[in-house]
Amino acid sequence: MNVDYQSPMPTDLTGQTVELLATMIRNRCVNDGTPESGQEVRSADTLTAFLDGTGLDIERYEPTPGRVSIVTRIPGRDPRAPKLLLMGHTDVVPVNPNGWVNDPFGGEVIDGEVWGRGAVDMLNITSSMAVAFRQLATSGFRPTGDLIYFAVADEEAGSAHGAQWMADHHPEAIRADYVLTENGGLHSGSPDAPAIGINIGEKGVAWRRLRLTGTPGHGSMPFRTDNALVKAAAVVQRLADYRPPPRFSELWAERVASLGVDDELRAALLDPARIDEVLTTMPNRGAASYLHACTHTTFSVNVVDGGPQMKTNVIPDTIELQVDVRTLPGEGADEVQAHLDAALGELADTVAVEIIMNDPASISRTDNPLWETLQRAVGRPFPTARLTPQMIVGFTDARIFRQMGSVAYGAGLFSPELDNGEFSSRFHGHNERVDVESLRLSTELWLDVARDLLG
Repeated sequence: MNVDYQSPMPTDLTGQTVELLATMIRNRCVNDGTPESGQEVRSADTLTAFLDGTGLDIERYEPTPGRVSIVTRIPGRDPRAPKLLLMGHTDVVPVNPNGWVNDPFGGEVIDGEVWGRGAVDMLNITSSMAVAFRQLATSGFRPTGDLIYFAVADEEAGSAHGAQWMADHHPEAIRADYVLTENGGLHSGSPDAPAIGINIGEKGVAWRRLRLTGTPGHGSMPFRTDNALVKAAAVVQRLADYRPPPRFSELWAERVASLGVDDELRAALLDPARIDEVLTTMPNRGAASYLHACTHTTFSVNVVDGGPQMKTNVIPDTIELQVDVRTLPGEGADEVQAHLDAALGELADTVAVEIIMNDPASISRTDNPLWETLQRAVGRPFPTARLTPQMIVGFTDARIFRQMGSVAYGAGLFSPELDNGEFSSRFHGHNERVDVESLRLSTELWLDVARDLLG
Protein backbone atom coordinates (compact mmCIF):
# COMPACT_ATOMS: atom_id res chain seq x y z
CA MET A 1 0.00 0.00 0.00
CA ASN A 2 2.87 2.40 0.73
CA VAL A 3 4.77 3.92 -2.15
CA ASP A 4 8.44 3.06 -2.47
CA TYR A 5 10.00 6.50 -2.60
CA GLN A 6 13.33 5.07 -3.69
CA SER A 7 11.69 4.75 -7.12
CA PRO A 8 11.44 7.86 -9.32
CA MET A 9 9.13 10.57 -8.05
CA PRO A 10 7.45 13.30 -10.05
CA THR A 11 10.03 16.00 -10.67
CA ASP A 12 7.65 18.90 -9.95
CA LEU A 13 6.69 19.56 -6.33
CA THR A 14 2.95 19.61 -6.99
CA GLY A 15 3.15 16.15 -8.50
CA GLN A 16 4.99 14.92 -5.40
CA THR A 17 2.31 16.41 -3.15
CA VAL A 18 -0.47 14.78 -5.18
CA GLU A 19 1.27 11.39 -5.12
CA LEU A 20 2.04 11.56 -1.40
CA LEU A 21 -1.50 12.68 -0.55
CA ALA A 22 -3.01 9.86 -2.61
CA THR A 23 -0.84 7.30 -0.84
CA MET A 24 -1.79 8.58 2.60
CA ILE A 25 -5.48 8.45 1.69
CA ARG A 26 -5.05 4.81 0.63
CA ASN A 27 -3.36 4.04 3.96
CA ARG A 28 -6.78 4.22 5.67
CA CYS A 29 -5.59 5.53 9.04
CA VAL A 30 -9.16 5.71 10.34
CA ASN A 31 -9.44 6.90 13.94
CA ASP A 32 -12.75 5.92 15.57
CA GLY A 33 -11.65 7.00 19.04
CA THR A 34 -10.58 3.57 20.31
CA PRO A 35 -6.93 3.07 21.29
CA GLU A 36 -6.34 0.38 18.69
CA SER A 37 -7.77 2.36 15.75
CA GLY A 38 -5.91 4.83 13.56
CA GLN A 39 -2.86 2.67 12.95
CA GLU A 40 -1.03 5.77 11.81
CA VAL A 41 2.09 3.62 11.59
CA ARG A 42 1.17 3.12 7.93
CA SER A 43 1.47 6.80 7.07
CA ALA A 44 4.43 7.23 9.42
CA ASP A 45 6.20 4.57 7.33
CA THR A 46 5.14 6.32 4.12
CA LEU A 47 6.50 9.66 5.30
CA THR A 48 9.70 8.09 6.64
CA ALA A 49 10.33 6.52 3.24
CA PHE A 50 9.55 9.81 1.51
CA LEU A 51 11.97 11.76 3.71
CA ASP A 52 14.69 9.11 3.46
CA GLY A 53 17.74 10.44 1.67
CA THR A 54 17.62 13.90 3.21
CA GLY A 55 20.39 12.96 5.64
CA LEU A 56 18.22 14.02 8.57
CA ASP A 57 17.37 11.96 11.64
CA ILE A 58 13.75 10.87 11.84
CA GLU A 59 12.51 10.20 15.36
CA ARG A 60 9.58 7.83 15.87
CA TYR A 61 7.25 7.86 18.87
CA GLU A 62 4.72 5.09 19.59
CA PRO A 63 2.87 5.56 22.89
CA THR A 64 0.29 2.94 21.88
CA PRO A 65 0.84 0.06 19.44
CA GLY A 66 0.40 1.34 15.90
CA ARG A 67 -0.10 4.99 16.93
CA VAL A 68 3.15 6.34 15.51
CA SER A 69 4.18 9.99 15.16
CA ILE A 70 7.43 11.17 13.56
CA VAL A 71 9.60 14.24 14.08
CA THR A 72 12.49 15.46 11.96
CA ARG A 73 14.32 18.77 11.77
CA ILE A 74 16.75 20.84 9.78
CA PRO A 75 19.02 22.23 12.52
CA GLY A 76 19.34 25.99 12.73
CA ARG A 77 22.58 27.93 12.54
CA ASP A 78 21.78 29.97 15.64
CA PRO A 79 20.49 28.18 18.76
CA ARG A 80 18.99 31.47 19.94
CA ALA A 81 16.94 32.01 16.78
CA PRO A 82 13.20 31.24 16.73
CA LYS A 83 12.13 27.74 15.72
CA LEU A 84 9.35 26.97 13.24
CA LEU A 85 7.35 23.73 13.38
CA LEU A 86 5.22 22.46 10.49
CA MET A 87 2.64 20.04 11.85
CA GLY A 88 0.08 17.79 10.19
CA HIS A 89 -1.92 14.88 11.53
CA THR A 90 -2.08 11.54 9.75
CA ASP A 91 -5.36 10.11 11.09
CA VAL A 92 -8.76 10.54 9.47
CA VAL A 93 -12.33 10.15 10.68
CA PRO A 94 -14.56 7.17 9.80
CA VAL A 95 -16.55 7.22 6.59
CA ASN A 96 -19.82 5.86 5.22
CA PRO A 97 -18.94 4.78 1.67
CA ASN A 98 -22.61 4.72 0.67
CA GLY A 99 -22.69 8.51 0.63
CA TRP A 100 -19.76 8.86 -1.78
CA VAL A 101 -19.75 8.96 -5.57
CA ASN A 102 -16.11 7.76 -5.64
CA ASP A 103 -14.03 5.41 -3.51
CA PRO A 104 -13.32 7.26 -0.22
CA PHE A 105 -9.96 5.50 0.03
CA GLY A 106 -9.07 5.44 -3.65
CA GLY A 107 -6.89 8.56 -3.69
CA GLU A 108 -7.94 9.12 -7.29
CA VAL A 109 -7.32 12.31 -9.26
CA ILE A 110 -10.59 13.15 -10.99
CA ASP A 111 -11.11 16.36 -12.98
CA GLY A 112 -8.20 18.06 -11.25
CA GLU A 113 -9.18 17.03 -7.71
CA VAL A 114 -7.75 14.40 -5.36
CA TRP A 115 -10.60 12.39 -3.83
CA GLY A 116 -10.65 10.57 -0.53
CA ARG A 117 -11.09 10.70 3.21
CA GLY A 118 -8.51 13.10 4.60
CA ALA A 119 -8.03 15.04 1.37
CA VAL A 120 -9.29 18.13 3.20
CA ASP A 121 -8.83 17.16 6.86
CA MET A 122 -5.87 17.28 6.82
CA LEU A 123 -3.69 15.06 4.68
CA ASN A 124 -3.45 17.80 2.06
CA ILE A 125 -1.54 19.95 4.54
CA THR A 126 0.46 17.04 5.98
CA SER A 127 1.63 15.96 2.53
CA SER A 128 2.36 19.45 1.17
CA MET A 129 4.38 20.26 4.30
CA ALA A 130 6.40 17.06 3.85
CA VAL A 131 7.14 17.91 0.22
CA ALA A 132 8.22 21.46 1.08
CA PHE A 133 10.33 20.22 3.99
CA ARG A 134 12.06 17.62 1.80
CA GLN A 135 12.71 20.21 -0.89
CA LEU A 136 14.33 22.55 1.62
CA ALA A 137 16.42 19.74 3.13
CA THR A 138 17.73 18.43 -0.19
CA SER A 139 18.41 21.90 -1.59
CA GLY A 140 20.86 22.72 1.22
CA PHE A 141 18.64 25.20 3.05
CA ARG A 142 20.30 26.28 6.30
CA PRO A 143 17.77 28.05 8.52
CA THR A 144 18.66 30.49 11.26
CA GLY A 145 16.54 28.52 13.76
CA ASP A 146 15.39 24.91 13.63
CA LEU A 147 12.82 23.97 11.00
CA ILE A 148 10.82 21.01 12.37
CA TYR A 149 8.39 18.67 10.65
CA PHE A 150 5.92 16.83 12.90
CA ALA A 151 3.51 14.22 11.49
CA VAL A 152 1.27 13.31 14.39
CA ALA A 153 -1.25 10.62 15.25
CA ASP A 154 -4.63 10.88 16.96
CA GLU A 155 -5.69 14.47 16.36
CA GLU A 156 -9.24 13.45 15.48
CA ALA A 157 -10.01 11.86 18.86
CA GLY A 158 -8.42 14.39 21.19
CA SER A 159 -4.64 13.85 20.88
CA ALA A 160 -4.14 11.45 23.80
CA HIS A 161 -2.01 9.17 21.60
CA GLY A 162 -0.47 12.06 19.65
CA ALA A 163 0.30 15.72 20.33
CA GLN A 164 -0.88 15.74 23.94
CA TRP A 165 1.20 12.66 24.71
CA MET A 166 4.21 14.27 23.04
CA ALA A 167 3.71 17.49 25.02
CA ASP A 168 3.52 15.49 28.26
CA HIS A 169 6.42 13.09 27.59
CA HIS A 170 8.73 14.58 24.94
CA PRO A 171 8.12 18.35 24.82
CA GLU A 172 11.73 19.00 23.82
CA ALA A 173 11.15 17.18 20.52
CA ILE A 174 8.34 19.48 19.39
CA ARG A 175 8.91 22.73 21.25
CA ALA A 176 8.93 25.69 18.86
CA ASP A 177 8.34 29.43 18.92
CA TYR A 178 6.04 29.27 15.89
CA VAL A 179 3.72 26.49 14.72
CA LEU A 180 1.75 26.14 11.49
CA THR A 181 -0.99 23.54 11.14
CA GLU A 182 -4.60 23.26 9.92
CA ASN A 183 -6.68 25.05 8.74
CA GLY A 184 -6.68 28.37 6.95
CA GLY A 185 -6.02 29.88 3.57
CA LEU A 186 -9.56 30.27 2.22
CA HIS A 187 -10.51 33.38 0.29
CA SER A 188 -13.29 35.78 1.23
CA GLY A 189 -14.20 39.43 0.94
CA SER A 190 -15.08 41.38 -2.17
CA PRO A 191 -13.09 41.78 -5.42
CA ASP A 192 -12.13 45.25 -4.20
CA ALA A 193 -11.01 44.01 -0.78
CA PRO A 194 -9.99 40.34 -1.01
CA ALA A 195 -9.07 38.57 2.20
CA ILE A 196 -7.40 35.29 3.10
CA GLY A 197 -8.25 33.77 6.46
CA ILE A 198 -5.65 32.55 8.93
CA ASN A 199 -6.94 30.79 12.01
CA ILE A 200 -5.30 32.25 15.07
CA GLY A 201 -7.66 30.77 17.64
CA GLU A 202 -10.26 28.11 18.25
CA LYS A 203 -13.23 27.43 20.46
CA GLY A 204 -12.83 25.22 23.47
CA VAL A 205 -13.82 21.56 23.48
CA ALA A 206 -15.70 20.22 26.49
CA TRP A 207 -16.91 16.69 25.80
CA ARG A 208 -19.24 15.31 28.43
CA ARG A 209 -20.69 11.89 29.22
CA LEU A 210 -24.20 12.05 30.69
CA ARG A 211 -25.39 8.96 32.53
CA LEU A 212 -29.05 8.21 33.23
CA THR A 213 -30.28 5.28 35.30
CA GLY A 214 -33.57 3.43 35.61
CA THR A 215 -34.90 0.02 36.57
CA PRO A 216 -34.52 -2.98 34.27
CA GLY A 217 -37.55 -5.00 33.30
CA HIS A 218 -39.22 -7.04 30.57
CA GLY A 219 -40.02 -5.19 27.38
CA SER A 220 -43.46 -6.78 27.19
CA MET A 221 -44.61 -4.83 30.27
CA PRO A 222 -43.65 -1.15 29.76
CA PHE A 223 -46.51 0.42 31.74
CA ARG A 224 -45.28 2.50 34.73
CA THR A 225 -41.69 1.35 34.26
CA ASP A 226 -38.51 3.35 34.88
CA ASN A 227 -36.90 3.24 31.43
CA ALA A 228 -33.48 4.92 31.28
CA LEU A 229 -33.76 5.31 27.50
CA VAL A 230 -37.00 7.28 27.82
CA LYS A 231 -35.26 9.59 30.30
CA ALA A 232 -32.33 9.94 27.91
CA ALA A 233 -34.68 10.87 25.06
CA ALA A 234 -36.02 13.77 27.11
CA VAL A 235 -32.48 14.94 27.89
CA VAL A 236 -31.51 14.76 24.22
CA GLN A 237 -34.51 16.87 23.26
CA ARG A 238 -33.75 19.47 25.94
CA LEU A 239 -30.18 19.83 24.69
CA ALA A 240 -31.33 20.04 21.07
CA ASP A 241 -33.79 22.82 21.97
CA TYR A 242 -31.36 24.78 24.17
CA ARG A 243 -30.59 28.25 22.83
CA PRO A 244 -27.90 30.07 24.81
CA PRO A 245 -27.53 33.76 23.99
CA PRO A 246 -24.91 34.90 21.48
CA ARG A 247 -21.59 36.23 22.63
CA PHE A 248 -19.08 37.89 20.33
CA SER A 249 -15.35 37.25 20.57
CA GLU A 250 -12.77 39.90 19.83
CA LEU A 251 -12.42 38.43 16.31
CA TRP A 252 -16.09 38.48 15.37
CA ALA A 253 -16.17 41.99 13.88
CA GLU A 254 -13.16 41.15 11.71
CA ARG A 255 -14.82 37.92 10.59
CA VAL A 256 -18.01 39.72 9.58
CA ALA A 257 -16.02 42.38 7.73
CA SER A 258 -14.31 39.66 5.67
CA LEU A 259 -17.62 38.16 4.49
CA GLY A 260 -18.27 40.85 1.89
CA VAL A 261 -21.98 41.13 2.79
CA ASP A 262 -24.17 44.23 2.44
CA ASP A 263 -24.42 46.84 5.17
CA GLU A 264 -27.82 45.67 6.45
CA LEU A 265 -26.73 42.07 6.93
CA ARG A 266 -23.42 43.18 8.43
CA ALA A 267 -25.23 45.30 11.01
CA ALA A 268 -27.57 42.44 11.90
CA LEU A 269 -24.70 39.99 12.37
CA LEU A 270 -23.03 42.42 14.75
CA ASP A 271 -26.20 42.96 16.81
CA PRO A 272 -26.69 40.44 19.67
CA ALA A 273 -30.43 41.15 19.61
CA ARG A 274 -30.82 40.37 15.89
CA ILE A 275 -28.23 37.77 14.95
CA ASP A 276 -30.26 34.69 15.94
CA GLU A 277 -33.23 35.72 13.81
CA VAL A 278 -30.98 36.42 10.84
CA LEU A 279 -29.25 33.04 11.12
CA THR A 280 -32.58 31.23 11.46
CA THR A 281 -33.81 32.63 8.13
CA MET A 282 -30.50 32.62 6.24
CA PRO A 283 -30.96 30.64 2.97
CA ASN A 284 -27.48 29.07 3.10
CA ARG A 285 -27.85 26.53 5.90
CA GLY A 286 -24.13 25.69 5.95
CA ALA A 287 -23.14 29.34 6.34
CA ALA A 288 -25.77 29.84 9.04
CA SER A 289 -24.53 26.82 10.99
CA TYR A 290 -20.95 28.06 10.86
CA LEU A 291 -21.77 31.64 11.84
CA HIS A 292 -23.96 30.38 14.68
CA ALA A 293 -21.10 28.22 15.98
CA CYS A 294 -18.79 31.25 15.88
CA THR A 295 -21.02 33.17 18.25
CA HIS A 296 -22.63 30.57 20.54
CA THR A 297 -21.69 27.79 22.91
CA THR A 298 -22.98 24.66 21.16
CA PHE A 299 -24.20 21.24 22.30
CA SER A 300 -24.47 18.19 20.05
CA VAL A 301 -25.53 14.77 21.35
CA ASN A 302 -23.75 12.35 19.05
CA VAL A 303 -23.43 8.99 20.84
CA VAL A 304 -25.97 6.86 22.74
CA ASP A 305 -24.61 3.83 24.60
CA GLY A 306 -26.63 1.34 26.61
CA GLY A 307 -23.88 -1.23 26.96
CA PRO A 308 -23.85 -4.87 25.82
CA GLN A 309 -26.93 -5.70 27.89
CA MET A 310 -29.22 -3.72 25.56
CA LYS A 311 -31.77 -5.97 23.89
CA THR A 312 -35.11 -5.46 22.18
CA ASN A 313 -37.09 -7.11 25.00
CA VAL A 314 -35.15 -5.63 27.94
CA ILE A 315 -36.00 -2.27 29.50
CA PRO A 316 -32.57 -0.60 29.95
CA ASP A 317 -31.39 0.50 33.36
CA THR A 318 -28.41 2.62 32.23
CA ILE A 319 -27.95 4.88 29.20
CA GLU A 320 -24.93 7.04 28.48
CA LEU A 321 -24.98 10.04 26.16
CA GLN A 322 -21.81 11.58 24.78
CA VAL A 323 -22.22 15.29 24.17
CA ASP A 324 -19.88 17.43 22.07
CA VAL A 325 -19.78 20.85 23.74
CA ARG A 326 -17.83 23.68 22.11
CA THR A 327 -17.16 26.67 24.32
CA LEU A 328 -16.47 30.34 23.74
CA PRO A 329 -13.46 32.19 25.17
CA GLY A 330 -13.69 32.58 28.93
CA GLU A 331 -15.83 29.50 29.52
CA GLY A 332 -14.55 26.66 31.67
CA ALA A 333 -15.98 23.60 33.41
CA ASP A 334 -18.21 25.65 35.72
CA GLU A 335 -19.75 27.54 32.81
CA VAL A 336 -20.36 24.30 30.92
CA GLN A 337 -22.18 22.84 33.92
CA ALA A 338 -24.24 26.02 34.24
CA HIS A 339 -25.27 25.65 30.59
CA LEU A 340 -26.24 22.01 31.16
CA ASP A 341 -28.27 22.95 34.23
CA ALA A 342 -30.08 25.68 32.28
CA ALA A 343 -30.77 23.38 29.35
CA LEU A 344 -32.03 20.44 31.41
CA GLY A 345 -34.01 22.33 34.03
CA GLU A 346 -35.64 19.96 36.50
CA LEU A 347 -34.05 17.01 34.67
CA ALA A 348 -30.56 18.12 35.70
CA ASP A 349 -30.80 16.33 39.06
CA THR A 350 -31.40 13.00 37.29
CA VAL A 351 -28.21 13.16 35.23
CA ALA A 352 -24.67 12.25 36.30
CA VAL A 353 -22.09 14.27 34.36
CA GLU A 354 -18.58 13.01 33.61
CA ILE A 355 -15.87 15.12 31.98
CA ILE A 356 -14.28 13.43 28.97
CA MET A 357 -12.34 16.41 27.66
CA ASN A 358 -12.11 19.99 28.87
CA ASP A 359 -9.73 22.18 26.85
CA PRO A 360 -10.55 25.90 26.89
CA ALA A 361 -10.64 28.21 23.89
CA SER A 362 -7.22 29.47 22.86
CA ILE A 363 -5.83 32.28 20.72
CA SER A 364 -2.45 33.48 19.44
CA ARG A 365 -1.43 37.10 18.90
CA THR A 366 -0.67 38.54 15.47
CA ASP A 367 1.96 41.14 16.40
CA ASN A 368 4.91 38.92 15.55
CA PRO A 369 7.26 38.05 12.64
CA LEU A 370 5.29 34.94 11.61
CA TRP A 371 2.17 36.97 10.84
CA GLU A 372 4.24 39.41 8.79
CA THR A 373 5.90 36.50 6.99
CA LEU A 374 2.54 34.94 6.14
CA GLN A 375 1.29 38.24 4.75
CA ARG A 376 4.30 38.49 2.45
CA ALA A 377 3.97 34.83 1.43
CA VAL A 378 0.29 35.03 0.43
CA GLY A 379 1.00 38.36 -1.21
CA ARG A 380 3.22 36.72 -3.81
CA PRO A 381 0.41 34.89 -5.62
CA PHE A 382 -2.33 37.28 -4.42
CA PRO A 383 -0.83 40.79 -4.19
CA THR A 384 -4.03 42.62 -3.21
CA ALA A 385 -5.20 40.16 -0.55
CA ARG A 386 -4.86 40.91 3.14
CA LEU A 387 -4.68 38.38 5.94
CA THR A 388 -7.69 38.27 8.21
CA PRO A 389 -7.43 36.60 11.66
CA GLN A 390 -10.17 34.08 12.41
CA MET A 391 -11.31 31.74 15.15
CA ILE A 392 -12.36 28.26 14.08
CA VAL A 393 -15.24 26.41 15.69
CA GLY A 394 -13.54 22.99 15.81
CA PHE A 395 -10.40 22.00 17.67
CA THR A 396 -6.92 21.23 16.38
CA ASP A 397 -3.58 20.33 17.90
CA ALA A 398 -2.72 24.04 17.82
CA ARG A 399 -4.36 24.35 21.23
CA ILE A 400 -1.70 22.09 22.74
CA PHE A 401 1.13 24.21 21.38
CA ARG A 402 -0.50 27.39 22.66
CA GLN A 403 -0.52 25.77 26.09
CA MET A 404 3.22 25.18 25.59
CA GLY A 405 3.76 28.87 24.85
CA SER A 406 3.96 28.75 21.05
CA VAL A 407 2.34 31.09 18.57
CA ALA A 408 0.22 28.63 16.58
CA TYR A 409 -1.77 29.37 13.42
CA GLY A 410 -3.95 27.34 11.11
CA ALA A 411 -2.71 28.16 7.65
CA GLY A 412 -2.55 26.89 4.09
CA LEU A 413 -3.39 28.52 0.78
CA PHE A 414 -6.27 27.45 -1.41
CA SER A 415 -7.59 28.32 -4.82
CA PRO A 416 -9.79 31.44 -4.93
CA GLU A 417 -12.22 29.40 -7.05
CA LEU A 418 -13.24 27.33 -4.01
CA ASP A 419 -16.60 28.17 -2.46
CA ASN A 420 -16.04 28.50 1.28
CA GLY A 421 -19.34 27.02 2.37
CA GLU A 422 -19.17 24.08 0.01
CA PHE A 423 -15.53 23.43 0.86
CA SER A 424 -16.24 23.54 4.60
CA SER A 425 -18.95 20.90 4.17
CA ARG A 426 -16.28 18.43 3.03
CA PHE A 427 -14.74 18.33 6.53
CA HIS A 428 -15.91 14.98 7.93
CA GLY A 429 -18.50 14.88 5.13
CA HIS A 430 -19.19 12.91 1.98
CA ASN A 431 -17.15 13.33 -1.21
CA GLU A 432 -14.12 14.89 0.47
CA ARG A 433 -11.66 16.19 -2.11
CA VAL A 434 -9.14 18.94 -2.80
CA ASP A 435 -8.07 20.50 -6.07
CA VAL A 436 -4.53 20.19 -7.39
CA GLU A 437 -4.15 23.96 -7.68
CA SER A 438 -4.69 24.34 -3.94
CA LEU A 439 -2.04 21.68 -3.31
CA ARG A 440 0.37 23.68 -5.44
CA LEU A 441 -0.40 26.92 -3.60
CA SER A 442 -0.01 25.35 -0.16
CA THR A 443 3.28 23.64 -1.05
CA GLU A 444 4.68 26.95 -2.27
CA LEU A 445 3.38 28.71 0.84
CA TRP A 446 5.41 26.51 3.21
CA LEU A 447 8.53 27.08 1.12
CA ASP A 448 8.05 30.84 1.09
CA VAL A 449 7.32 31.03 4.83
CA ALA A 450 10.34 28.94 5.82
CA ARG A 451 12.73 30.91 3.60
CA ASP A 452 11.36 34.26 4.71
CA LEU A 453 11.14 33.56 8.45
CA LEU A 454 14.25 31.43 8.87
CA GLY A 455 16.38 32.47 5.93
